[in-house]
Amino acid sequence: MKPGLRCFDCHRPVHAAANQHHCPRCGGLLDVIYTGLRPRRFHGRGVWRYKAMLPCRIPPVTLQEGATPLYRCPRLEEELGLREVYVKHEGMNPTGSFKDRGMTVGVTMALQLGMKRVACASTGNTSASLSLYAAKAGLDCVVLLPQGKVALGKISQAMMHGARVLSIKGNFDASLKLVAQLCESGEFYLLNSVNAYRLEGQKTAAYEICEELGRAPDRLVLPVGNAGNISAYWKGFDEFQWWGYVKNRPRMLGVQAQGAAPIVHAHQTGKREVTPVRKPETVATAIRIGNPVNAPKAIRALQQSKGDMVAVTDKEILQAQRDLARLEGIGVEPASAASLAGLRKMVKQKEIARGETIVMVTTGHLLKDPETILQECGRPTEVEGNMGALKRALLA
Repeated sequence: MKPGLRCFDCHRPVHAAANQHHCPRCGGLLDVIYTGLRPRRFHGRGVWRYKAMLPCRIPPVTLQEGATPLYRCPRLEEELGLREVYVKHEGMNPTGSFKDRGMTVGVTMALQLGMKRVACASTGNTSASLSLYAAKAGLDCVVLLPQGKVALGKISQAMMHGARVLSIKGNFDASLKLVAQLCESGEFYLLNSVNAYRLEGQKTAAYEICEELGRAPDRLVLPVGNAGNISAYWKGFDEFQWWGYVKNRPRMLGVQAQGAAPIVHAHQTGKREVTPVRKPETVATAIRIGNPVNAPKAIRALQQSKGDMVAVTDKEILQAQRDLARLEGIGVEPASAASLAGLRKMVKQKEIARGETIVMVTTGHLLKDPETILQECGRPTEVEGNMGALKRALLA
């Protein structure tokens, strides 16, 4: 199969070049398209099992990302009154988030295009992932983080892997604008989700779900921040059906935090463009984004799948985080738990049929944000080192 670029808006072909992330004619986002016969067999496991359906033509920069577990959740099925509920736990990737699927492809493409330096803006997980894959590839890496808005676990990952970490006085949207300007010179390769090649890696999670279930689910539920992931999953399901591997595609359910929900508002009012949230706020730092760059792709995915968007409160997110851990043993960061919070809300609104097969995507590991855990769960109880004190503590 031969990959190429095409404008999302005007559908014209675009020449593949480093830092070409928008259509030179109309300014639209880009999509990666493929021509030729479909692959007949897949080999190996993880993201690169689907090498023939990815744009890279050189040996990949990989740390065996992908092949993340798909957990059946019987206790949640009972609580929700649903027949079949799964969690696709992307926090089991090398750096603890779904970003690794995109970065293995994005950094490989950086090498293929002859780039020596890479950069991104991040709410945390992107910086952690890019720094690791840049280190593996021997590339210089710069990440811009909104000051005071990124969980410590994610900052530490970027620092340990040797990235140049800059704390920007402003929110994520301001950081993204700055890093895009930095990359315009051609010295740095931009690896935020505006990069269409990066999203190609993320679509492979949809392939894995289809292969494991033997079909696509009836509904896919996932958190939405910059909106690249929901569009990537939809592209994956769409391609798998188009190439004849499955017969169905799921309805997409995107979930945003109430304090950062521009796509929810656009979808509910029938608009194709979002009105940015100027000061997004939520405990779910990974989706604290007020002006998602991939909103047009997300809105298309919702329309084509007959899907929906829902906003949930921080209280609902934190409750869902505890319940995933205590009911199913699945530890996730707050943004990931938005999936369960959103599914619960739709079940209460009677928008979900009992017989549907539901897959919730959890995007990041519990240990990404230890500060929030301690704030919510408290610290260990201190006990004197004798049996009497131990028994009194256990009876308290």
